[in-house]
Amino acid sequence: MASEKGPSAAAQTPQNPQGNPPGHLIGPAFAAPLGLAPYATKPADSRGRLFPEAESATRTCYSRDRDRIIHSTAFRRLKHKTQVFVQHEGDYYRTRLTHSLEVAQIARALARTLAVDEDLAEALALAHDLGHTPFGHSGEEALSAVTADIGGFDHNAHALRLVTKLEHRYADFDGLNLTWETLEGLVKHNGPILPRVGKPVPGPIAGFDTRWTLELSSWPGLEAQVAALADDIAYINHDIDDGLRAGIFRVTDLAEAPLAGAHAKAVIARYGELEQGRFIGELIRTLMSALVDDVRIETGRRLEAGRPQSAAQVRAAGRALVAFSPAMLDDVRALKSFLFTRMYRHPRIIASMERAKAAVTDLFEAFSADPALLPPGWAAECGAAGDAATGRVVRDYIAGMTDSYALSEYARVFKTEILL
Repeated sequence: MASEKGPSAAAQTPQNPQGNPPGHLIGPAFAAPLGLAPYATKPADSRGRLFPEAESATRTCYSRDRDRIIHSTAFRRLKHKTQVFVQHEGDYYRTRLTHSLEVAQIARALARTLAVDEDLAEALALAHDLGHTPFGHSGEEALSAVTADIGGFDHNAHALRLVTKLEHRYADFDGLNLTWETLEGLVKHNGPILPRVGKPVPGPIAGFDTRWTLELSSWPGLEAQVAALADDIAYINHDIDDGLRAGIFRVTDLAEAPLAGAHAKAVIARYGELEQGRFIGELIRTLMSALVDDVRIETGRRLEAGRPQSAAQVRAAGRALVAFSPAMLDDVRALKSFLFTRMYRHPRIIASMERAKAAVTDLFEAFSADPALLPPGWAAECGAAGDAATGRVVRDYIAGMTDSYALSEYARVFKTEILL
């Protein structure tokens, strides 16, 4: 978790001997995949990287981005970051890493069907959870609340900081130096980012946008939209899987749930009583297929209606082009409401997550009051105890923690263990 010194200021200046502007790609790039639709985001048309680099002769710029994400420290940490169930609950439940792999599989399949760039869709799917805190959404809520006076915390904004600043793998620049299209999709995969009353654009995103604009008011390319819907499909299905395995709800409860209930009843009608693993497998197979098919059909309808002839026209469409049908969207929302009530608000989950929130809050307050408690590299980046600069360093430090590391840091700082 220790911080490293970044490269010199000269190395951080995006320039090259030919005087090319930021975003320029140097040298021959690997040929674009065949068969991409006109509206796809094409590697040959990339706006490049903030710090110009010679491109690969064997990979497109987007497959190279995917590989950089996979090899990053932040991606490896997802193995020990949980979503709903904390680490000690069991080995079968999803972590951020296994979830990201499932999202990537769905995203690739959808991208292939829609004839858009599979590598870019996969890169965005693998990166979409990089910025999450330990202890799932509860950790994020706690970190956002305790940092409200310095801008709060937003996981998409932190993901951008990770891939543009906090990852230290290269001698010439901080971050992973991803292409513009990957950065845009990472930040905007859920749609345009516009300031609202009481909720300005998160500082890291606004700051980067002044350096290299991500066109925050427009929709992203189709590949980012594919990754966003793949995320929805994956977590709906794995929450059902995890909830059944954990005994949070039963098959009889699920049979009465919106959307999933019809699929559960169909499995029961076809096979009768099944062992749990087989029932879950059959249920998830049919439910996931229904969701993917609905996205494929509705997206095809929207593309046919709008007839975009370039990725730029996708961005200017004024709405998402990758989407559930209106009827399916209503069903998905109703199913999410069921899962929220039966799973996320279950007393067992609530009790654990409240303790996790307290741990994050206590750690932030302790490190902010005494930066010397931080590892030396992080402490060196702090200002005075309690000031905004120190708070931002502490925020980054805690956000990067895995569940297990957060618990070990709690034990180190407070000389006692916290049981979640």
